[in-house]
Amino acid sequence: MTAGQLSEAADRLASVQCAPGSWRWIDEGRAADLEFAMHPDTARGALEGAFAATDVAVQLAEGRAKKLLVADMDSTMITVECIDELADYAGIKAQIAEVTERAMRGELDFGAALDARVALLKGLSESAIEQCLAERVKLMPGAKALVQTMRARGATCVLVSGGFTRFAEPVGAEIGFDTVIANRLVIADGALDGTVERPIVDSATKLDTLRAVRGELGLGASDTLAVGDGANDLAMIREAGLGVAYHAKPIVAAAAGVRVDHGDLTALLYAQGIARGEWVGA
Repeated sequence: MTAGQLSEAADRLASVQCAPGSWRWIDEGRAADLEFAMHPDTARGALEGAFAATDVAVQLAEGRAKKLLVADMDSTMITVECIDELADYAGIKAQIAEVTERAMRGELDFGAALDARVALLKGLSESAIEQCLAERVKLMPGAKALVQTMRARGATCVLVSGGFTRFAEPVGAEIGFDTVIANRLVIADGALDGTVERPIVDSATKLDTLRAVRGELGLGASDTLAVGDGANDLAMIREAGLGVAYHAKPIVAAAAGVRVDHGDLTALLYAQGIARGEWVGA
């Protein structure tokens, strides 16, 4: 990112009567703040996609540092969909991945799709879970920096996954989340029995968690940040003060207040005005 691009961005805002003000670097060449006075939706339309490989977050200057993070796991805090990778050990990855993709695009009921996919894993050895965790599950770039920096600044961080505790709990511990909520696979005689314990962690669970923790902490909606990539993240993204679609499916990207299409999860620190020199766990 260059100073020239920021000047052009100010010109774009002026052309749509958004009354641009001054700009400043957060980290020179990587992230900057550009003030403007009016019409946030118009401003977003004028800037998104205007500059190559650049993400845009339009938000109020006041209260941008958030006090609660609620995050999805698969394809958000980690680079893979765990159920798809687990299916690979059963030799049915392509079959299950197709259903996962449709569910994340909002084309299938999440709970029904989860039950159908887990049923196909019946009989898979429990040892495949640990093997998958060790061999396939990688943290998303910026995950530790995001969570550990926010916690160091007093925020609460909650991981709520439609995936499974056997993955979410170690991932959450490694990244540094305060709390982890996820589905529990039923294991019998050392193998998956093809079912998930009730109640299923779904879109409603994610929304309810955001609201419940926000209430427990005495926070307002503007104090919250939610991030995810799939249709089951939409409700919490819409509810949050800063709702972020992270390298997301089209239905999510279209509805979120902020899209991160190019950067990693540290873009959410920049969105809060936090410079690299203040990051923890990077």
